[in-house]
Amino acid sequence: MANISAQLVKELRDKTGAGMMDCKKALQECDGSIDAAIEYLRKKGLKDLSKRAGKVTAEGTVGIYVHHGSQIAAMVELNCETDFVARGEDFQSLAKDLAMQVAAMNPKYLSEEDVPESVIEKEKEILLEQLDEKKKAMADKIIPGRLKKFFDENCLMNQIFVKDEAGKVTVRDVVNELSVKTGEKVVVRRFVRFEVGEGIEKSEDNLAQEVAALVG
Repeated sequence: MANISAQLVKELRDKTGAGMMDCKKALQECDGSIDAAIEYLRKKGLKDLSKRAGKVTAEGTVGIYVHHGSQIAAMVELNCETDFVARGEDFQSLAKDLAMQVAAMNPKYLSEEDVPESVIEKEKEILLEQLDEKKKAMADKIIPGRLKKFFDENCLMNQIFVKDEAGKVTVRDVVNELSVKTGEKVVVRRFVRFEVGEGIEKSEDNLAQEVAALVG
């Protein structure tokens, strides 16, 4: 078993927020590799969190984001199990980031489970119409992948997190990581997005004014 220094344990703790003993054990199991230990803690944390599926998440906060110019705003309710976690800096920060995500990416649904069956069936019809005759013969293999793309674009939990520069980490991943770090069940309960003029059919005068403003 690798000889684990206190400095290495501290480094892992700073990176993950896990307890000292958990960090030491993870490093021992992973022969002192920081990257492997982080993955070890993540997998262990997610496994432990599965046992908290039935826990009540009645505490939390509302993250609010107003875009520059005050034309777009969003609110997200992020819930957890205790007020202690809800008041934490990481929790508050994520709630605000998720509100920014909603404002920027304009998701229509929280998760795949929230997409009405009628919408899914309509999307399947549209996707099928886009296929040529040759590809229609393989529709049962093609459509699921394209439907996944629809979910990834329109469901908040499936979207790529706006602050992830690599474009690989989803909102679900970020929420799960906070759950692992806090040791509590963390869930996004609901969100709402407002955009000035949304849903209002603009008159020709309004459109003319906008065009004039754009061309200077």
